[in-house]
Amino acid sequence: MLEKLVIKGGNRLMGEVSISGAKNAAVAIIPAVILCDEPCTIENIPNISDVSLIGRILQEMGAVVKRVNKSTLYIDPTKIYTSTAVSESVRGMRASYYLLGALLGRFHKAYVALPGGCNFGTRPIDQHLKGFAALGADHRLVERAIIDAQSPNRLMGAHIYLDVVSVGATINLMLAAVKAEGTTIIENAAKEPHIVDLANFLNTMGANIRGAGTDVIKIRGVDHLHGTTYSIIPDQIEAGTYMVAAAATRGRVIIKNITPKHLDSISAKLREMGVEIDEYDEALIVDATKKPLCRCNIKTMPHPGFPTDCQPQFAALLTTVNGTSIVNENVWDNRYQYVSELIRMGAHISVEGRLAIIEGGTELVAAPVKATDLRAGAAMIIAALCANGTTEISNIGYIERGYEEVVDKFRALGADIKKVYYSEDTSIRA
Repeated sequence: MLEKLVIKGGNRLMGEVSISGAKNAAVAIIPAVILCDEPCTIENIPNISDVSLIGRILQEMGAVVKRVNKSTLYIDPTKIYTSTAVSESVRGMRASYYLLGALLGRFHKAYVALPGGCNFGTRPIDQHLKGFAALGADHRLVERAIIDAQSPNRLMGAHIYLDVVSVGATINLMLAAVKAEGTTIIENAAKEPHIVDLANFLNTMGANIRGAGTDVIKIRGVDHLHGTTYSIIPDQIEAGTYMVAAAATRGRVIIKNITPKHLDSISAKLREMGVEIDEYDEALIVDATKKPLCRCNIKTMPHPGFPTDCQPQFAALLTTVNGTSIVNENVWDNRYQYVSELIRMGAHISVEGRLAIIEGGTELVAAPVKATDLRAGAAMIIAALCANGTTEISNIGYIERGYEEVVDKFRALGADIKKVYYSEDTSIRA
């Protein structure tokens, strides 16, 4: 059976929503447990398909992975017996490349299939491999797109300068360097909140990492990592998605269980458009009910700039306001695949290289559309909430990779949304 979301537009979102743990932190922290010499308990885990998949991969390698409750995982890595990860599970998600750094750190060798995940641009891992080489690991690409990396001895600390700011490379090199001999310095490091969260997790196990959240990270290698209980940070992109959805439907939503500082760039753009945002310790209120919203321009940048993972959602929002807005995608080469889906709904958008020019203010109309990647799927939901009529969104497996209980959360805010099951040769049924 296939799945679709069916959304009838026209309802303002009103109420409150609680944000789950950060997907991007979870898919880095779970592989990091491989480096530990004892069991760990990870709390505030989002109940999403990517987390289930990375947990299954660790089980395939010999780890004991138990779900204590909906948001807590117990992981015992002591019985991991292999440095090989080439199953279809590994190929099915982008973040599986973090197994390279974790396995190199533990076994000094790794045999890992190149990952899949969302398809919106090339995902070169040259910076990862450059860093591994600096730490003393040779690598080769073998048939069927597998990376074979290994060091004859314990990895050695090194000074690594990343040619481009890369979240994936920063995380992978942190994992590989935690147990390396001596000191590793990563310059031009990425600064995203989930990198800080990973460093905090490793430090609670006994690692010695300083500077996470800045562009220079220093790691002094240790011999042993002990077990810990750790709670993952809230998901800034999930929070941003609900903030944008509230604005697009001209609603008023309380966003709970967040770190407002992580949302500064998103809040700033919404305020620029005329949305009122009130911040509290672990919550904020998004109110778009009081005055008309205006256009704005978006340029995605590495943190603390505007996040690329909120760009498609903002594009959907910008179709609902009068005037011309320009989106400059400065991170990924091909993140505008969703534009053709918005055009099917009546949006006026043209793409010129890295720029998307949005002529807003035209009424969106319901149409059958698909999620072309995770965040594009979120953009389709936002557009459907604003559209006249009932929209069907297919390919929702992408959405469920990163959004926990998305139907229930939107429905609690007043959205007319449901998931239906169907086969390609039969009618849709709930």
